[in-house]
Amino acid sequence: METQVESRERTGDGYVSTGHLPSPEMVKALVSEAYERFKSNGEGRNSDVYPALAKVPRDLFGVCVVGTSGNVYAVGDTDHPFSIMSVSKPFVFALVCQSIGGEQAREKLGANSTGLPFNSLAAIERGVDGRTNPMVNVGAIATISLVPGTTIEAKWKFIHDGLSRFAGRKLPLNEEVYACASQTNFRNQSIARLLQSYGRIYFDPAQTTDLYTKQCSLNVSAKDLAVMGATLADGGMNPLTQERVVDAIVCHYTLAVMTTAGLYETSGDWLYDIGLPGKSGISGGIVTVSAGKGGLGTFAPPLDGAGNSVKGQLVAKFLSQRLGMDLFVSEPEKSRPPHRRTR
Repeated sequence: METQVESRERTGDGYVSTGHLPSPEMVKALVSEAYERFKSNGEGRNSDVYPALAKVPRDLFGVCVVGTSGNVYAVGDTDHPFSIMSVSKPFVFALVCQSIGGEQAREKLGANSTGLPFNSLAAIERGVDGRTNPMVNVGAIATISLVPGTTIEAKWKFIHDGLSRFAGRKLPLNEEVYACASQTNFRNQSIARLLQSYGRIYFDPAQTTDLYTKQCSLNVSAKDLAVMGATLADGGMNPLTQERVVDAIVCHYTLAVMTTAGLYETSGDWLYDIGLPGKSGISGGIVTVSAGKGGLGTFAPPLDGAGNSVKGQLVAKFLSQRLGMDLFVSEPEKSRPPHRRTR
């Protein structure tokens, strides 16, 4: 019998547990409580990788939850634009996975965590045949090289259109960040060249690096991230536009790699505390996804030592527990009949 706590939906040859968020009134109250609870936290500091990131006001803070129902719960600076940075990685992977298939994606990119920093070159050499994970820079650059199209213009159109469909609106390019990053992306250029030596980049290395830099320079908001996360949570259907962006199985593959490496070398700690797939970026954004329930988007520029938003992590932990989103939390079946022994 279906309940509000858990429903089961027939898909193909099996069933999937979809569940639901609590009542709209409860979600609204808890999102507001999370904002009030953590808005005065002064820990962390802005990324200084690019001047454009370092000068963003550190007190900006937005929290947004979008349910698979299409309900939006937003508090704070949820419409403030910021560059998406590495939060773009799972969504571009999903688009590529939709294009070439899940098995081809794993064969060419890998799926296991590196346990190393996001921009590590050593990950290529330690990986299996140069494969890593699409959530670190190495795997993300390789992912970009698999984007459909024979020209850099065609590939960019695919990326830009696809990310915009995830967000439900056309995402603008932050020209300042793109220009600055293009002048200083030497490490990513080195990653692309090292991938080339392993035969693990599938388009021109220089143009692939430029595409990756441009992808990370698109502007989003905390609300956009919540909508994008909710699209993955809703089996690839954008809950606001009702447009199918990717197939449900692609969401499975995407959430899997987010779970293994979405917070880089601290992904284990993230799962220990939050129990959900997530992806962070050095501009202060984090997207968190609860399959069947919804997406959480947060924005707060100050980062911890691993490059993850301090407030974003606190909010994700608080709401994961309060909204019943944690994948690893359960309780005894209260209505289960007493066990009867048989001989």
